[in-house]
Amino acid sequence: MSDGILGKKIGMTQVFDESGTAIPVTVVEAGPCPIVQIKTEKRDGYNAVQLGFVDRNENKINRPIHGHFKKADVTPRRYLKEVRVDTTEGLSVGSVVDAGIFSAGDTVDVSGISKGRGFTGVVKRWGFAGGRKSHGGEQDLRRPGSIGAGSDPSRVFKGKRMSGRHGGKRITVQNLEVIEADMERNLLVIKGAVAGPPNGLLVIRRAVK
Repeated sequence: MSDGILGKKIGMTQVFDESGTAIPVTVVEAGPCPIVQIKTEKRDGYNAVQLGFVDRNENKINRPIHGHFKKADVTPRRYLKEVRVDTTEGLSVGSVVDAGIFSAGDTVDVSGISKGRGFTGVVKRWGFAGGRKSHGGEQDLRRPGSIGAGSDPSRVFKGKRMSGRHGGKRITVQNLEVIEADMERNLLVIKGAVAGPPNGLLVIRRAVK
Protein backbone atom coordinates (compact mmCIF):
# COMPACT_ATOMS: atom_id res chain seq x y z
CA MET A 1 0.00 0.00 0.00
CA SER A 2 1.23 3.49 -0.82
CA ASP A 3 1.96 5.71 2.18
CA GLY A 4 1.23 8.90 0.23
CA ILE A 5 -1.20 10.53 -2.15
CA LEU A 6 -1.49 13.72 -4.20
CA GLY A 7 -4.20 16.21 -3.41
CA LYS A 8 -5.61 19.64 -4.10
CA LYS A 9 -6.22 22.20 -1.38
CA ILE A 10 -9.89 23.18 -1.34
CA GLY A 11 -9.79 25.66 1.53
CA MET A 12 -10.14 26.05 5.29
CA THR A 13 -13.16 25.75 7.55
CA GLN A 14 -13.94 24.52 11.04
CA VAL A 15 -15.55 21.48 12.59
CA PHE A 16 -16.73 20.86 16.12
CA ASP A 17 -15.81 17.98 18.39
CA GLU A 18 -18.09 16.26 20.89
CA SER A 19 -17.47 18.94 23.51
CA GLY A 20 -18.40 21.73 21.10
CA THR A 21 -14.83 23.01 20.65
CA ALA A 22 -14.14 24.48 17.21
CA ILE A 23 -11.25 22.83 15.34
CA PRO A 24 -9.68 24.69 12.37
CA VAL A 25 -9.27 22.29 9.46
CA THR A 26 -8.10 22.21 5.85
CA VAL A 27 -10.22 20.33 3.33
CA VAL A 28 -8.17 18.49 0.71
CA GLU A 29 -9.35 16.68 -2.41
CA ALA A 30 -7.08 13.62 -2.26
CA GLY A 31 -6.88 11.48 -5.38
CA PRO A 32 -7.82 9.28 -7.01
CA CYS A 33 -4.23 8.79 -8.14
CA PRO A 34 -3.32 5.98 -10.54
CA ILE A 35 0.14 4.43 -10.22
CA VAL A 36 1.96 5.33 -13.43
CA GLN A 37 5.36 3.83 -12.61
CA ILE A 38 6.97 1.72 -9.90
CA LYS A 39 10.63 2.15 -8.98
CA THR A 40 12.46 -0.59 -7.11
CA GLU A 41 15.63 -0.59 -5.05
CA LYS A 42 17.15 -3.32 -7.20
CA ARG A 43 16.69 -1.42 -10.48
CA ASP A 44 16.57 2.26 -9.46
CA GLY A 45 18.28 2.32 -6.06
CA TYR A 46 15.14 3.15 -4.06
CA ASN A 47 11.51 2.13 -3.70
CA ALA A 48 8.88 4.59 -4.90
CA VAL A 49 5.65 4.89 -6.83
CA GLN A 50 4.92 7.60 -9.37
CA LEU A 51 1.39 8.91 -8.94
CA GLY A 52 -0.71 10.86 -11.43
CA PHE A 53 -3.35 13.41 -10.48
CA VAL A 54 -5.97 15.50 -12.33
CA ASP A 55 -7.03 14.50 -15.85
CA ARG A 56 -5.40 16.28 -18.77
CA ASN A 57 -6.30 16.65 -22.45
CA GLU A 58 -4.23 14.30 -24.60
CA ASN A 59 -3.70 17.08 -27.16
CA LYS A 60 -1.75 19.12 -24.61
CA ILE A 61 1.06 16.66 -23.92
CA ASN A 62 4.06 15.74 -26.05
CA ARG A 63 4.67 12.31 -27.54
CA PRO A 64 7.23 11.03 -24.99
CA ILE A 65 4.90 11.82 -22.08
CA HIS A 66 1.97 10.34 -24.02
CA GLY A 67 3.98 7.13 -24.46
CA HIS A 68 4.80 7.07 -20.76
CA PHE A 69 1.09 7.07 -19.86
CA LYS A 70 0.23 4.63 -22.64
CA LYS A 71 2.78 2.13 -21.34
CA ALA A 72 1.04 2.22 -17.94
CA ASP A 73 -2.42 2.07 -19.59
CA VAL A 74 -3.38 5.27 -17.74
CA THR A 75 -5.09 8.32 -19.18
CA PRO A 76 -2.87 11.45 -19.18
CA ARG A 77 -2.64 13.37 -15.91
CA ARG A 78 -1.60 16.95 -15.21
CA TYR A 79 0.66 16.15 -12.25
CA LEU A 80 3.23 13.39 -11.77
CA LYS A 81 4.95 12.99 -8.41
CA GLU A 82 6.98 10.26 -6.75
CA VAL A 83 6.18 9.02 -3.27
CA ARG A 84 8.71 6.86 -1.46
CA VAL A 85 7.49 3.51 -0.09
CA ASP A 86 9.12 0.91 2.16
CA THR A 87 8.27 -1.94 -0.20
CA THR A 88 6.68 -2.30 -3.61
CA GLU A 89 5.07 -5.64 -2.84
CA GLY A 90 1.36 -5.67 -3.62
CA LEU A 91 1.61 -2.57 -5.80
CA SER A 92 0.95 -2.68 -9.53
CA VAL A 93 1.03 -0.16 -12.37
CA GLY A 94 -2.47 1.10 -13.18
CA SER A 95 -3.93 0.49 -9.71
CA VAL A 96 -5.53 3.49 -8.03
CA VAL A 97 -4.60 5.11 -4.72
CA ASP A 98 -7.47 6.95 -3.05
CA ALA A 99 -8.29 8.70 0.23
CA GLY A 100 -9.04 5.31 1.80
CA ILE A 101 -5.35 4.82 2.64
CA PHE A 102 -5.95 7.20 5.56
CA SER A 103 -8.49 7.13 8.36
CA ALA A 104 -9.54 9.43 11.17
CA GLY A 105 -6.82 9.73 13.80
CA ASP A 106 -3.88 9.17 11.45
CA THR A 107 -1.03 11.69 11.44
CA VAL A 108 0.29 12.99 8.13
CA ASP A 109 2.96 15.29 6.70
CA VAL A 110 1.64 17.71 4.08
CA SER A 111 3.94 19.40 1.54
CA GLY A 112 3.03 22.29 -0.73
CA ILE A 113 4.38 25.42 -2.39
CA SER A 114 3.72 28.52 -0.29
CA LYS A 115 2.02 31.55 -1.79
CA GLY A 116 4.43 33.67 -3.82
CA ARG A 117 4.42 37.29 -2.65
CA GLY A 118 7.00 38.73 -4.99
CA PHE A 119 9.78 41.12 -3.96
CA THR A 120 9.01 42.38 -0.46
CA GLY A 121 10.70 44.53 2.15
CA VAL A 122 12.00 43.49 5.54
CA VAL A 123 8.81 44.42 7.42
CA LYS A 124 6.65 42.03 5.42
CA ARG A 125 9.31 39.41 4.76
CA TRP A 126 10.88 39.14 8.20
CA GLY A 127 8.51 40.99 10.52
CA PHE A 128 10.85 43.90 11.30
CA ALA A 129 9.35 46.66 13.43
CA GLY A 130 10.58 49.45 11.18
CA GLY A 131 11.69 52.89 12.25
CA ARG A 132 10.11 55.39 14.61
CA LYS A 133 6.67 56.73 13.83
CA SER A 134 7.13 60.04 15.57
CA HIS A 135 7.81 63.43 13.95
CA GLY A 136 10.69 63.23 11.51
CA GLY A 137 10.49 59.48 11.02
CA GLU A 138 8.35 59.41 7.90
CA GLN A 139 11.23 58.14 5.77
CA ASP A 140 12.21 55.39 8.22
CA LEU A 141 8.90 53.58 8.75
CA ARG A 142 9.76 50.47 6.72
CA ARG A 143 13.52 50.72 6.41
CA PRO A 144 15.75 47.90 7.69
CA GLY A 145 18.21 50.10 9.54
CA SER A 146 21.91 49.27 9.86
CA ILE A 147 23.10 46.17 7.99
CA GLY A 148 26.56 45.93 9.56
CA ALA A 149 29.72 47.72 10.59
CA GLY A 150 31.67 50.03 8.25
CA SER A 151 35.39 49.55 7.62
CA ASP A 152 35.53 46.32 9.59
CA PRO A 153 34.52 43.84 8.14
CA SER A 154 33.78 46.07 5.09
CA ARG A 155 31.10 43.69 3.85
CA VAL A 156 27.66 42.34 4.67
CA PHE A 157 27.62 38.89 6.25
CA LYS A 158 25.90 36.09 4.35
CA GLY A 159 22.39 35.29 5.53
CA LYS A 160 21.60 38.86 6.55
CA ARG A 161 17.84 39.32 6.63
CA MET A 162 17.09 41.87 3.92
CA SER A 163 14.56 42.62 1.19
CA GLY A 164 14.05 39.95 -1.46
CA ARG A 165 11.86 37.26 -2.93
CA HIS A 166 9.19 36.18 -0.47
CA GLY A 167 7.25 32.91 -0.59
CA GLY A 168 7.05 30.42 -3.42
CA LYS A 169 9.01 27.79 -1.46
CA ARG A 170 8.28 24.17 -0.70
CA ILE A 171 7.02 23.87 2.86
CA THR A 172 6.17 20.70 4.77
CA VAL A 173 3.91 20.82 7.83
CA GLN A 174 4.44 17.71 9.93
CA ASN A 175 2.30 15.60 12.25
CA LEU A 176 -1.12 16.92 11.31
CA GLU A 177 -4.11 14.87 12.43
CA VAL A 178 -6.65 13.51 9.97
CA ILE A 179 -10.06 14.44 11.37
CA GLU A 180 -12.10 12.71 8.67
CA ALA A 181 -11.50 10.68 5.51
CA ASP A 182 -14.37 10.60 2.99
CA MET A 183 -13.61 7.89 0.41
CA GLU A 184 -16.79 8.47 -1.59
CA ARG A 185 -15.93 12.09 -2.33
CA ASN A 186 -12.13 11.66 -2.07
CA LEU A 187 -11.85 14.25 0.67
CA LEU A 188 -9.50 14.51 3.63
CA VAL A 189 -10.26 16.86 6.52
CA ILE A 190 -6.92 17.69 8.15
CA LYS A 191 -6.47 19.61 11.39
CA GLY A 192 -4.59 22.88 11.00
CA ALA A 193 -3.27 24.88 8.05
CA VAL A 194 -1.08 23.75 5.16
CA ALA A 195 1.05 25.66 2.68
CA GLY A 196 -0.24 26.92 -0.64
CA PRO A 197 -3.19 28.73 -2.20
CA PRO A 198 -6.62 27.21 -2.89
CA ASN A 199 -6.37 24.61 -5.69
CA GLY A 200 -2.65 24.27 -4.98
CA LEU A 201 -1.02 20.85 -5.35
CA LEU A 202 -0.26 19.00 -2.11
CA VAL A 203 1.61 15.80 -1.30
CA ILE A 204 0.17 14.01 1.73
CA ARG A 205 2.36 11.35 3.33
CA ARG A 206 1.89 9.20 6.39
CA ALA A 207 3.94 10.70 9.22
CA VAL A 208 6.94 8.71 10.39
CA LYS A 209 6.55 7.74 14.05
